[in-house]
Amino acid sequence: MKNLSLFIIGLLIGALAVYFFCCMNDTVPIEEELIKPNGLITPSEAKTLDQAFNTRHALISDSIVKRPDNRSSWYALEDMRNYLNYAEKQAKDLGYTMDGVRVYLGAYPDVKDQVGYTTMFFIPTGYQITSEDGTAISKTAIQKGGDISDGDGLNMGDNGIPPGANYPQ
Repeated sequence: MKNLSLFIIGLLIGALAVYFFCCMNDTVPIEEELIKPNGLITPSEAKTLDQAFNTRHALISDSIVKRPDNRSSWYALEDMRNYLNYAEKQAKDLGYTMDGVRVYLGAYPDVKDQVGYTTMFFIPTGYQITSEDGTAISKTAIQKGGDISDGDGLNMGDNGIPPGANYPQ
């Protein structure tokens, strides 16, 4: 009887230990290593780039669109993450290794007498998987990929408020 009691107490203590070590770790977020991406610019540099675009924006707005045109697009983080995951899977299914996205300027079609706003959209880029073992040729892997022309793009970001607003909004 004494051995049975010790056995049951041992099981309970073991179960509690497993619970606290295994299950409680799920509630503590594991911090990923933060990697500083290439191409970061300071807010000051962003303002300089934005101001340098003023003459082009005025030309488009005044001569073509005849109203303040879009200067920016806003995308939700969830949409961006979902798009990148979706595009990467689609690229793989199409026989490509996705290596980035390219941002294009576009314009919505004219509606009646109103010229469409400028928009920005993303297209996946990558290189075709060319070897039989599913990897790319090393020369190709060094180059930045071209557009994956059969890959879906991402558009429909929200306009700036107002559309012609400068950085920062």
